[in-house]
Formats: sequence, C-alpha cells, structure tokens
Amino acid sequence: MVNSDQSTKTISLEKYGIKNAKINYQLSPNELQSKAIENGQGVETLNDTLAVNTGEFTGRSPQDRFIVKDDITKDRIWWGDINIPFESDKFQKLYDKVVDYLSEKEVYVRDSYACADNDYRLNIRVINEYPWSNMFAYNMFLRPTENELENFEPEWTVVNAPGFMADAKIDGTRQHNFAILDFTRKIALIGGTGYTGEIKKGIFSALNFILPVFKNTLPMHCSANVGKDGDTAIFFGLSGTGKTTLSTDQNRSLIGDDEHGWTSENSVFNFEGGCYAKVINLSAAQEPEIYGAIKKGAILENVILDDNRNVDFADTSITQNTRVSYPIYHIENIKKPSVGNNPKNIFFLTADAFGVLPPISKLTPSQAAYHFISGYTAKVAGTEAGVVEPQPSFSACFGAPFMPLHPTKYAEMLSKKMKDAGVNVWLVNTGWTGGPYGVGTRIKLKYTRAMINAVLNGDLGLYNYENYHIHSVFGVAQPRSCPGVPSDVLSPKTTWNNDEAYYKMAFKLSNEFRNNFKQFERYASEEIRRGGPQRYSL
Repeated sequence: MVNSDQSTKTISLEKYGIKNAKINYQLSPNELQSKAIENGQGVETLNDTLAVNTGEFTGRSPQDRFIVKDDITKDRIWWGDINIPFESDKFQKLYDKVVDYLSEKEVYVRDSYACADNDYRLNIRVINEYPWSNMFAYNMFLRPTENELENFEPEWTVVNAPGFMADAKIDGTRQHNFAILDFTRKIALIGGTGYTGEIKKGIFSALNFILPVFKNTLPMHCSANVGKDGDTAIFFGLSGTGKTTLSTDQNRSLIGDDEHGWTSENSVFNFEGGCYAKVINLSAAQEPEIYGAIKKGAILENVILDDNRNVDFADTSITQNTRVSYPIYHIENIKKPSVGNNPKNIFFLTADAFGVLPPISKLTPSQAAYHFISGYTAKVAGTEAGVVEPQPSFSACFGAPFMPLHPTKYAEMLSKKMKDAGVNVWLVNTGWTGGPYGVGTRIKLKYTRAMINAVLNGDLGLYNYENYHIHSVFGVAQPRSCPGVPSDVLSPKTTWNNDEAYYKMAFKLSNEFRNNFKQFERYASEEIRRGGPQRYSL
C-alpha cells in the first residue's frame, strides 16, 4: 500500500468489496497534484495551481440524484422530482458493480469529516478513482490530525468512480451518470461524472436529513462570517448570487462560504473545511481574497489557459460554471474554529434578472419565511439552451436540490430561530437595475458591499416611514438612504426612468412568485402566506 508521509496508517478496502487495489491513503495535496499531472489529468498554471477538466459534466445533474427508499427514509423524505426514490436492492447491485470496477485499480482514499462543531461531527471516508477528486476532498472536508487518524472510524463513505458508466435499463438510473444516497448503508455512491461538486453536495444532502431529523439542528445553504465584536452574519443564496464573494470580507472573519448548521445551543458552524467558488470574470480588484486563494493546493475546474499558462477568467468556452476549490486556510482572515454565535443579520441574496427588486430591503418575519421558502433568483439569456429572456428560478430554502425534507420543515425551524434570536432579515438583489438583463446593468459590487456594511454597522436607521419606503408591489421596505450608495440606486423604479415598463415587469415577477408558492400554500401558515406579493397585475 502506498502511504503519504502525513500518515503511517495502512488500510484495507476489502470490507467495501474493493479487492486487490493499489491504495493511496491520505496523500498530501502536493502528492495528489503530482499524480494528476503524471496521469495526464491536469495541467499547472503559471503559479502552480492545478487546472483540470471535469469532462462531460461541468455541473451537477439534478435529474440523476437519487435517495434509497427504505425504512429510514420512506415516511420522511419529500419524494418527487428533486428527491427521486431508488430501490434498495438495485442500489446494492449497482454498488457491487462499482466496487468491482474499482478493484485491481489504483485508488485514492481519504479520511476526513464534516461539521466544525465536535458535537455534530460526521466522520467520512472518501474513495476516489482519480487523484484530483481526492485532492478536492482534502480541500472541501475538514482534515483530521495525525492523532485523530489513528483511531478514525468512518460513519459515512463516499465512493466516487467517474469512469464507471451505468446501464440505465439494468441499473435503474436515468442515464449513465448517478449520485445516490443510502441512509441505511450510509453511502454516497457517485459514478459517470467527474464534476467534483457531486462529492460535497452528496454529504451536504445527507446532513440536510441527519441534522434536523436526529440532531434538532437547522442545516443551511449559506455562507457566514463574523465581525470583530463577534456578530455573526449569514448569507443565503443560490449559485451566482454572491454567497462566497460577499462573505469573504477583509474586515470580517470567514466562518464558511456555503454550508452551515444552526444549533439549538445558539451557535452556527461550518460543515466544510474549504471553499468552492465560481471564477467567471474573477479579478484581483473586485475579489482580492478569492483571487489570492488561487495558488498551489487549489484546483481550478474547466478554465482556459493562455500560451503562458495564465488563466483567462473571462473565457467561458467550456462552461459558465468555472470553479475553484481551495482549503479555507488559503483565506487569511478566517474564524478558528469555524463556529460563530447566533446571527444578528441574515441576508437573502438574489440575482434578479428582471431588474425590479430593490438592491436591499428589510423583511418582516412573515416575508422572511415566504422568501426563504421561495428561494428566488433568475436565469439570464444565454446561460442555458433556449433561454432568450430572463426566467425566474425558484429553489426552496435557497437549496432545494439538496433538501430531502419538505421545505416548510426547514422554513419553520428558521422562522422560530429568527424570532427567538431577534434577527434582522434583508433581501439583497445582486442582479440588475435600470431594466432587465440585456437592457439594464448589473448592480455594482461596491454598492452591494456598502449596503451590507451599512446593515452590519447599524447605519440604515430604525424601521419607520422616515427611513424606509414600502414597495408598492412586493411590500418590502427599501431604505431611503445608505452611506456610499446614490439614493436613486436604492429605488429600482427610479433607475428605470419608465414607470409603466417598470410596473409591468414588477407585476410579471410578482405573479411568478405567487404561482410558484401555490405548491406550498396548504402547508404554510396564514402568516407565511401574507409574506408574499399582495397584488396581481390586471
């Protein structure tokens, strides 16, 4: 067996059904990067960052995510298009085929864990076909010490075989790729896709079931940071809305950029040990912390290098979803350990491509619950085939693809916690102003940062008519002034310079909200239902 100088422990994979494999256990990032280069699976940029191509899949494949339906899950999971059931016996047969495929091969094994709060720690063993996938696991999960490795007992196992292709007719999958969770066997089985996000989101999805069902803890698809006075801020948002960018702040310590738990003991903890950031149009001027984190030890995915091995962050010829993973310690200003106190402010981030939502607005408790269940952002023209104008995208709890329970379960937990903690909740539009995508412009990052800083510094004033204007369609309270932001930017109607066109678009979006919420109405309280737009267009 091959061993890193980081660990003297040797392991066997026989109990997993993987036989006669050459096992690389707990290799260092440098060793894994060297292996990837030797195998022709990646190249190094000018500053020695590993750059890989994930192959056919450059993002998650939600239609190919399954959960085994068994005694643990059958009456708890919100089954449907998001949580697709998979038969237990078919899982076993497919698992046997995958481990047989990995037998006799060179594989890469890493022991790690999720959840920075020791009371909620989940030990994980990751078995990878490719070295760079194992390096991703090093970056994204928490890293045990040498002493912790001596008696390490994994509770969950991730088996990751990108080169294995399922036979849909025989194996019960939709097509050749799959990501399947089995809560009885405690296995995340991933095959047919090299996209590394399936590894981290598999464990995230597992925790989104385990924590609320068994630990009375709210799992959240959010980033979090903490100020010098210990005040925690949480940022919910879907991909591309600014979770990683806005939580990475040189004046505040980063707790984490994507996945957190909010405990009954009133603490917030990071699930992960790293960050997974989008790098489309990344620049040192706009996002210096993330830009600076891209160095040896980080992994760039699906980017284009020029002849001098420099990354062209504007080149999206492979995908718009270009990414980088890096261990959290690549960011200088981080919270150690990755745990904070009850949040004082929660931000719901949305990239509104219709250009009608205020750049920042304060939400009442009922509005907060409504917008959390809705989880709105928008797709812009050109990001997907057939998208020629802005399209609303609703993802319950700002993370529906990873939420095994009914969204109202998470919303009820969040609502109670917000009320108990007296949290202020804000809706932040990081999208368009002055018109929809293609007409208006993206709200400047410096303005969004100024607005968030104003909230954190208490500069937006008391919640009253003198300081806030109630939006006539969405009912949210938009501040009349904010330090560092022109007053006309705070009013989306003003930036349009065409009231009729603005309200036509605003009503169009409000109707989309109401139509989307119909699926939740019979589960939601009257208070939550009143949190949405109160006016239809004529």
